[in-house]
Amino acid sequence: MRLEGRNNLQNILANTGWLFADRILRMGVGLFVGVWIARYMGPEQFGVYNYAIVFVAMFSALSNLGLDGIVVRNIVRDPTSKDEILGTAFFLKLAGGIITFIVSIGTVLFLRSGDSVTCWFVGIIAVGTIFQAFDAIDFWFQSQVKSKYTVYVRNTAFLIITIVKIILIMTRSSLILFACAGLAEIILGTIGLVIAYRLHGYYLKKWRISLQYAKELLTDSWPLILSGLVVGLFMKIDQVMLREMVGNEAVGIYSAATRISEVWYFLPVVIVSSVSPSIIDAKKMSEELYYQRLQRLFNLIAGLAFVIAIPITFLSRPLVLLLFGESYAAASPILAIHIWATLFYFLGIAQGPWNIIEGLMNLSLQRTLITAMVNIILNLILIPLYAGIGAAISTVTAYVCGAFLANIMNDKSRRIFFLQAESVFLVRYFKQIVVKNLFILYERKT
Repeated sequence: MRLEGRNNLQNILANTGWLFADRILRMGVGLFVGVWIARYMGPEQFGVYNYAIVFVAMFSALSNLGLDGIVVRNIVRDPTSKDEILGTAFFLKLAGGIITFIVSIGTVLFLRSGDSVTCWFVGIIAVGTIFQAFDAIDFWFQSQVKSKYTVYVRNTAFLIITIVKIILIMTRSSLILFACAGLAEIILGTIGLVIAYRLHGYYLKKWRISLQYAKELLTDSWPLILSGLVVGLFMKIDQVMLREMVGNEAVGIYSAATRISEVWYFLPVVIVSSVSPSIIDAKKMSEELYYQRLQRLFNLIAGLAFVIAIPITFLSRPLVLLLFGESYAAASPILAIHIWATLFYFLGIAQGPWNIIEGLMNLSLQRTLITAMVNIILNLILIPLYAGIGAAISTVTAYVCGAFLANIMNDKSRRIFFLQAESVFLVRYFKQIVVKNLFILYERKT
C-alpha cells in the first residue's frame, strides 16, 4: 500500500514508532536495572521499595486528574485555544500534585508512623507527582503527533539516572538513594520538556489560566478522576494487603512477577495515544468508519496480548529464575497467572478513546468500580489462602469483569463489548476459516 500523500497515516506511524522506541528502550534497560536492583535488595527489602512506589501510585489519580486524553482531544478540536487549554491543565495538575503529596504523606504517617524508612520512601516518591504538572507540554506534542520530542528528553533523563542507579548498586548504597534517583529522573525530564517546548518557538509565559475552562475540564474529567482513584486504591491494594496479611517478602516475590507482566503495559498506551486523533477524525466523517477503526484497534491490541501472554505462561519458571534468581522462584506461578491480566488491561486502555469521544467517562467509573469490588473481595478471600497466587487470580478475574464483561451490562457500551469479543475470541479469524471451508465444500459439490 502506498503511503505517499497520506500525511496523517505517515504521522501516526512515525509517532507510534518513536513512542515504541522510547518504551522498548525503557522496557529493556529498565527491566535489566530493575532486576539488578531486585537481586541487590533481596525479596524483603525489594518488598519495602515496591510498597512505597505502590503506595503513592494509589493516589496518583489526584495528580493526573484524568486530563490526558481530554486535553489532547480539546487541542485537536480547537488548536487556536492552545495556550488557554495548556495553562489551565498545568494549573490543575500542579494543584493535584500538591494534594497527592499531602495525602500520601498524611496517610503513610497515620498507617506506619513507626516505619521511618517507608515514610521517607513515600515522601520522596510523592514529590515527583508535583513536577508532573509539566506533562501539559507532552499533551501538546501528542496533539500534534510529535511525540519524538518527548522521547528525546525523557530518554536522556532515563539513561542518565540509569547510570546513577548502577553506580548506587555497585557502591552498595542505601535504599533511600534509589528513591532520590527516581525523583531526579522526573526533574530532569521536566527540564527537558520545557527546553523542547521553547525550541519549537513556544513560551510557557503565554499560557493562560481560565477558571471557567478549568470547571469545564473537571466536569469532563471527574469520572476519570474517581475511576483513576478507585484503580489506584483498589487495583494496587493487592501489594498493600499482601504486606499486611503475609509480609514484606511476599510483596517482593509478587512484585518480581508483576515487573515482568506489567512491563508490557506501555504497548496499548503508545498505540492508543498515537491513533486517538485519527479515531476522533473518523467520528466526524462517519459512524461506520469510526467503528471500523475501533475494531481494528481492538484486534491489534488483543493480538499483541496473546503474543505476549501465551509464551510467558509456559516459560514463567525459567524466565523468573534467569532474571531474578532462585530466591524469587515462588514468583513463577504468580507470573503464569498474572500475565493474563494483560489481555483485558489492553482492551480497557483501547476503549479509552471511545469513552472520551462519546462523553461517557461515567461508564469508565462504573467499570472501574466493578473491577475494584471484585478485586478487593477476592483478595480478602484468596490472599490468606494462597498469598501471591491468590492476589494474581484476583487481579485477572477483576480485569475480566471490569474491562470486558461489564460492557454488556450497559446499552451504550454493548456494541463495544461485541467489538472486544470479536478480538478476544478471534471471531474474524474463525469467520475466514468457516467461509473458506464452505467455499471448498461448495466447489466439491459442483
